[in-house]
Amino acid sequence: MTTQKKNLSPVPYIALLGAVLLWSSSFVAMKIGLSHFDPNVLIFGRMLIGSICLIPLFGYLTRVQYKAGDWKPLCFMAFCEPFLYFVFESHALKYTSAAQAGMVTSLLPLFVGIAAIPFLKEKISRWMMAGFLLAVAGVIWLSLSGETTENAPAPVLGNILEALAMASATGYVIMLKRLSFRYSSNFLTAFQAVAGAAFFFPLLFLPTTVIPTHFPTEGVLSVVYLGSIVTLGGYGLHNYAVSQIPASQSTAFINLIPVFTVFLGWLVLGETFTGQQMIASGLVLAGIFLSQKKTRPASQAS
Repeated sequence: MTTQKKNLSPVPYIALLGAVLLWSSSFVAMKIGLSHFDPNVLIFGRMLIGSICLIPLFGYLTRVQYKAGDWKPLCFMAFCEPFLYFVFESHALKYTSAAQAGMVTSLLPLFVGIAAIPFLKEKISRWMMAGFLLAVAGVIWLSLSGETTENAPAPVLGNILEALAMASATGYVIMLKRLSFRYSSNFLTAFQAVAGAAFFFPLLFLPTTVIPTHFPTEGVLSVVYLGSIVTLGGYGLHNYAVSQIPASQSTAFINLIPVFTVFLGWLVLGETFTGQQMIASGLVLAGIFLSQKKTRPASQAS
């Protein structure tokens, strides 16, 4: 009965909307940051700032009841995301626009929905799958109707890298769902930030990494925003929501990222937002609504 009440509460869905809005803005902020800093420098700074913001919560976070052997799934979760996810995404945004990268995120619900069947024993309803496919159709329309700009010098390569980021995020979501039964969303968010900083620190010493000699205000602000607001706020809200509702249901909201990102890309970066994209965005929204439609059980217990 408790689980049912949690699933019916609107709070996890409101948290997911907040997380999706923050993640959508991260594409724009990363695009700005990458115009000033090397990808490895940008992501390390983001993770470091996120870790520093957690210092006031250190006493609370260390009171977790650790289960022996959980370092393996915890490290695998952090290796998938933030490490692999941001390696692929930061390089993707060098080649494609923020709007197009946001569109590719629609692959994540399909990846997670398929992976959740064997790993989480979740069932995917016909309504949910139909909603996913409708949303993906909307995203494809968004992509085809988008105009190529100088912000996207190699969009195909960039979109492939973003797709690899979504594959990495799939492993993260599946492992996060398993761990959320034993650890709080705050602890998992903190672990991601600290592990991310540890993962990216050695990459600063690669010969291909360009260490900045000056720090433009716009670039610094983008890193601070990504590390404090997006990393902690976005992941905190998302991790809480995933602990309350099925993973396959929560990832359906990821399809809102293309809609929000296209709008923010137009508003902040001047990327085009056409009439066709507005209609396609409505299709994505319809897919989200459809995927959340609940089916009645064949038999109800009295």
